[in-house]
Amino acid sequence: MKYIEILVKLRKIIRSINLESKKIEKEFGISIPQLLVLKYLSDQNDYRAFAKDIKGYINLNASTVSGIISRLESKNLVYKMTKPNDKRATYIILTAKGADLLHKSPPTLQEKLSQRLKKLTPEQIEELDRNIELLTLILNVEDMDAAPLLTIEEITNHPE
Repeated sequence: MKYIEILVKLRKIIRSINLESKKIEKEFGISIPQLLVLKYLSDQNDYRAFAKDIKGYINLNASTVSGIISRLESKNLVYKMTKPNDKRATYIILTAKGADLLHKSPPTLQEKLSQRLKKLTPEQIEELDRNIELLTLILNVEDMDAAPLLTIEEITNHPE
């Protein structure tokens, strides 16, 4: 029956996200959200940003982002520096060690998916969007908060 095939395909997607997360964690000692923060910082001027900017990018709550940054800081992958003219503002800055780890890391599932989606026609994107919208309605998750990034923490409901 087609229902089973749909469930198997969904399970494959979830499993691929889970496997990627475990692989990154094992090989590099960081989570996917931590890797995404490093990637975000590497794309910024002077390799720095405020925590609120990082929060906006990965679309996770402030306490989760704070935990991610703390763990990255404890691994010397980022460091915090108070803004010279405003002691209330703190930059999160990518370290050389963080940049080196990022350089060694493979492209994420998120990046690969983004590249493949860009190759689709506007009609294919529209059809895919409609079908995914239907799936979210069927699963009754249309009102669930979710980041625009794929992370296993959100799928398994175990925040970073």
